[in-house]
Parts: sequence; structure tokens; C-alpha cells
Amino acid sequence: MRTVLVTGPGGAGRTTIAAASALAAAGEGGRVLFLSASASGDVLGVAPGAEPVEVAGGLWAACVDSGEHFRTELLGFQERISAGLDLLGARPLAGEELTELPGSEQFALLHTLRRAGRGRWDAVVVDMPPLFDALALLALPEQLRRYIRRLLPRERQAARALRPMMAQLAGLPMPSQWLYEAAARWDTELAAVQELIEAPGTTVRLVAEPGPAADRALRSARTALALYGLRVDLLVPNRVLPADGSAWLATLVAQQRTCLDAWCEQGWPVREVAHLGRDPRGPDDLASLDAAGTGSAPAVAEWPVEDRLAEENLLVWCVPVPGAVKSEVGLVRRDDELLLTVGAFRRVVPLPSALRRCTVTGAALTDGVLRVRFEPDPGLWPRTP
Repeated sequence: MRTVLVTGPGGAGRTTIAAASALAAAGEGGRVLFLSASASGDVLGVAPGAEPVEVAGGLWAACVDSGEHFRTELLGFQERISAGLDLLGARPLAGEELTELPGSEQFALLHTLRRAGRGRWDAVVVDMPPLFDALALLALPEQLRRYIRRLLPRERQAARALRPMMAQLAGLPMPSQWLYEAAARWDTELAAVQELIEAPGTTVRLVAEPGPAADRALRSARTALALYGLRVDLLVPNRVLPADGSAWLATLVAQQRTCLDAWCEQGWPVREVAHLGRDPRGPDDLASLDAAGTGSAPAVAEWPVEDRLAEENLLVWCVPVPGAVKSEVGLVRRDDELLLTVGAFRRVVPLPSALRRCTVTGAALTDGVLRVRFEPDPGLWPRTP
């Protein structure tokens, strides 16, 4: 299944391009689902609900209902801990009195994305939040799973029969079984979403209106996309003005062309979409945008390990971070993980098995690649006869 996650700086028209991409993909054949976290009725000409509805031949659309997801999750959690709440004399909350809390939209989108991944779709096109919110959201499953494994490791569940004795010895209450069960359920949900995000058929599609602000945002996002292992299939410059010789448009056209030339030089896969002169509405306008369908996904980017044992007794881990600045790069080895910081972005990644038996001896940033040098630990490295 192809999954295209469409995002971009706010106000760039990402919902319109996402809907146009989904329509173009449906025209290529197969069943295509368009998912949006915002009201997309003005774009599609029909307002979809939480369940997919067919809006054109081969194209279905659905809207993420974050309020309903929040109520369902909270009421289900309340039911699972009802015994403890009864002991405390708590009054259970009713569904009609629940008000959605900030942040629930992100979890609802991840849940809906997982459900879509299990559906019988040939392609799913997702209208994501604005660029940097989307990057944080796509990194969230991996981050939360790491927290869960550290705080509630599964192997501790095997000792549940010893909890009463351990509680007496420690003088502290031990985690209840429901907490481990909740953690296991969350981990399963997050693992499914992470698997979908990291799947070979999943890509990010960027939408930006050419200009200085969008250029700055994309330069920063390029580093984050590489750090999180996200692949870009297209950069769609939207609302490109025609060079028709109008004097009052000349400055804006020149500014856009300068930005477009820079994006091409930076190696972005660019597909321009012209300005219609009005806000697109309905399938006919979306088709006239000539947006790309889902197409094929680019190859998965790898972080290779260079073997220099014979010459320098080193292994070098090559981490692509295009656009990174040396002064903004941070690197910390902690147990079997590497904490990578590039500007405002951070990722904690497990070390490959070979590097776990090595010590970090240095790092260098060259041509957008961070090369981390590892020297084998004599006490852990297999000895050759």
C-alpha cells in the first residue's frame, strides 16, 4: 500500500494539494482513501464524516473525529480502572460531559492512520498538520514506545506474583496489572503506526508557496526529515504565478522563480502547481491543478556503517543530516543508544549490534553527513586467532 503524508508551511494549500493528489491517484486506478484532520468539504465539494464515503470514482474520503476518539479512549480507560475508582469513592465521568483536551487531535490522527493501514486500500493520502507539527507527530510513536519500554519494561510483568512481597520490602505500592496491560496495548498501537510510517511505501509530500519564508522552513525541515528517516517523494510549489508580462506581478514572479531555482539546486524533487486565480473547489478544480498521484516511493535511505578495521581499526556510522550546521549538532552515547541533536530536533536511536561493542572516539560533519567513529572495545570484541 502507498501512503502519502502531505504537509507544508501553514497557509500553503496542503489540504487542496492532498485532495488533488488523492483524486489523481484514483484516476490511475485502485481504491484510494483521502484522510483529513480539517474540514475539507470546501475542497472536495462534499463534507466527509468519520466513516469513508465515495466522493468520486475510486476515491473515498474521511475526516478525523478527534472529539469522538477522545471520549472513547477516556471512557474505556475509566472502565478498566473502575475497581480502583470505586475504592476511592470517585464519581465516573459520563460521555456527554467530556470536553476534548488539547493534544487529542494528534493521537486521533495516529489512530485513524493505523485503521486506514489495515483497510483494503491501494493508496492512502493524508492531509497532515502544518510542517513542524507534522514532523513532531511522525516522530511521536518511536519516542513514546521508548518511554514505555524504559518505564514499564515487559519483562517485569513476569514478576507480578512477587509484587505484594516486593511492595512490603520496598515500602511502596507496586504497579498494578492494569497498568502493564495498558502499556502493552499502547505499545501495540504505537508499533503499528510506527511500522506504517517506516514502511517502504510511505513518503512525505511537501507543499509550499514559493517565497523566502517557505525557503527558510524547508531548509530546516530537510534536516529533520533525514534525522527521522522520513522520505520525500515530491516538493510541490503551489500557487505558482504565470509569467505573463504583467508589470505589477513581475516582482512576485521573479521572487518565486528565484525560490524555485534554489529548490531545484538543493535537489528537491519538484512538481509545480499553477495558481488558478481562485480557491479550488470540487473535483473539476482539483483535476485542473494537474497534481501528481501517489506514484512510486523513492528508495529507503540507509545509515551505512563503513568498515575501516583493516586500515584504521575503526567502524564509521554515516548519518545523513543535510543542511546541518556543526555548531548545532550534539552527540551523546548512552548505553546502547545514540542521542542525536541537530538544532531543535532530537532523536534517540539504538546502535547497530556491531557498534554496541565499541566506544565512540569522535565525529565529523562533512557534506551533510555526520560520520561517527567507533573503536572496537578489546574486552567485548571477538579476538582473531
